[in-house]
Amino acid sequence: MNHFTLAGRERTLLMSLMILGLVCLGITYITDDALHSRFWSNFLHNSVFFTGIAFLALMFYAANLIALSGWHVVFKRIWEAFAQFLIVGIVLMFIVILGLWLGAHHIYHWADSEAVMGDEVLSGKSGFLNPVMYTLFTLIILGVWYFFATKLRAFSIEEDKVSKWDFSVHEKKMRVWASWFLPIGGFTSAAIVWQWVMSIDAHWYSTLFAWYCTISWFVSMLCITVLTLIFLKSKGYYHEVKADHFHDLGKFVFGFSVFWTYLWFSQYMLIWYGNVGEETIYFRERFDNYPVLFYGNLVINFVLPFLVLLRNDTKRKMGVMAVICSIVLVGHWIDYFLMIKPGVAITAHHALEGGHAASEAATHGAEAMAHAVSHGAEAAEHVSHFAVGFTIPGLLEFGTFLGFAALFAYFFLIQLGKAPLVAKRDPYIDESLHHHVV
Repeated sequence: MNHFTLAGRERTLLMSLMILGLVCLGITYITDDALHSRFWSNFLHNSVFFTGIAFLALMFYAANLIALSGWHVVFKRIWEAFAQFLIVGIVLMFIVILGLWLGAHHIYHWADSEAVMGDEVLSGKSGFLNPVMYTLFTLIILGVWYFFATKLRAFSIEEDKVSKWDFSVHEKKMRVWASWFLPIGGFTSAAIVWQWVMSIDAHWYSTLFAWYCTISWFVSMLCITVLTLIFLKSKGYYHEVKADHFHDLGKFVFGFSVFWTYLWFSQYMLIWYGNVGEETIYFRERFDNYPVLFYGNLVINFVLPFLVLLRNDTKRKMGVMAVICSIVLVGHWIDYFLMIKPGVAITAHHALEGGHAASEAATHGAEAMAHAVSHGAEAAEHVSHFAVGFTIPGLLEFGTFLGFAALFAYFFLIQLGKAPLVAKRDPYIDESLHHHVV
């Protein structure tokens, strides 16, 4: 079978999970504090997470095109379908933008004009961190990403109809478009990560942060690819996908889990060694008040995949791959939870108290250090108590995650059914069908 059809049972299940996600968001909003910080941070968390996965599918697909890779061709339509979710990402992030302009949420400290006026750090970053730039960067960058996603998918589908004599010209066009997208996607993704995630802790910065976020997205995308292939094979599709393809996907999950850990350690080690106050406050907050997630992050996203996928045979077993990829996917979702929630908690605390203690110091010398210490102490005092939804994810957070995951799955499966599953006229299809791992 080379055409996928979303069956009624799966459609009903995904719809039910989407309704569950909406219900969880509704309950979160009703039971939240006056600023609805838990609701908005949950919405931003999942919107950023799944939009980034769609973007990394497009990036990896483009990278394989440039590399003249053939191993992935048999299931490349899955990555093309993932990338189409970017249009949904635009809608989701537009809701966050509306909330920003209407003052409906206090996720970003820099969005408070009074805080910016009295803060040298926020004032210095105000040319980049402001509602206008946030809106323009989000809509333009996501729009450009979606344009490339639709362009490359159109070329791929058209490939099924061209004569064999046109393949060289057609493939060259695809590589040209992919070569344009890679640098554009690389540079713009860093800027968008700074605005969406890093600016939540607006007084903090890290040159490794964009890399760290991107690799977390990438490993998550690989895990969803494995889970999707296992699901489709269980339904009688993708007989052409063999254990060797899973072996390579497993190697990517293994390798980039190690690379994610390298970035995690590099960022932490350099900031710890430098011991600069305005840098250490980020890790001090998470180390002191979120120890379960701080250490659990490493266990789930490094120790577990490293030990399980170290053996060659485990990468070829679909049962093992399904379990480990499910756990690692949730692990990287928790990774983004840990990036977002502590900063939102601190910002909401200052907004509720009506003060801006984090905005009273200069950026240099002893004053900056004293401010960082006092700010960290105040934040620690605020979040040291246990709070479900901030200290750890609660049932509402996991329910919201399931709703967004179902939305992602439903949308890309619908897109997957609009074209043949296997691009049988791709010039590298024979290489992919006979792919063998020694």
